Amino acid sequence: IHPFPNGNGRHSRLMTDILLFHQLKQPRCSWGSGNLVSAGDCRQQYIDALRAADRHDYAALLAFVRS
Repeated sequence: IHPFPNGNGRHSRLMTDILLFHQLKQPRCSWGSGNLVSAGDCRQQYIDALRAADRHDYAALLAFVRS
């Protein structure tokens, strides 16, 4: 599930942006326009949205990537 010891999130966000921009001709995501590496509100919102998506509730994640 996690192919790298570190950098899985960065890799996933990069691949999402590549798919959206180059394949689907959609704008890149803003990913909350905050720091997703250090502890803080932005990272917590991201983690909460990912956990909801794990339960098949994608609304928070879709809102977050465009915020």
